[in-house]
Amino acid sequence: MIAALDLQAAIVAALAADTDLAALVGGRIHDGAPRATEFPSITFGETGQSDWSSDREPGGDVRLALHVWSRAVGKREAWRIIGHLMRLLHDAPLALDDNALVLLRVAFAEVRLDPDGRTEHGVVRVAALVEG
Repeated sequence: MIAALDLQAAIVAALAADTDLAALVGGRIHDGAPRATEFPSITFGETGQSDWSSDREPGGDVRLALHVWSRAVGKREAWRIIGHLMRLLHDAPLALDDNALVLLRVAFAEVRLDPDGRTEHGVVRVAALVEG
């Protein structure tokens, strides 16, 4: 069971459907950053899955990161986008194609200056329990 991909697809659908988020990032939500990235944007980062099966049903503990990229001066724009992601995803009742979402939580968020010295890099870590 690859619940991580199923969860990512549901998150992409939820983010793409939100008009307020689209206004913040111009619809730039990527599974990996394209070479000519426009700012601000969101990319999917590290993803992991561990077993969370019971005696009767397979399950997965999925962890994934969303990265927010901003070239606006200061951290305000990155935090506005992160705050919106947190509101959209924490306890969201997402419908997965092949699995059932039990729990979805935003576990952590931060913004830091990227090593390039001009890009604000935000990270939102999401944790989910999935049965299937």
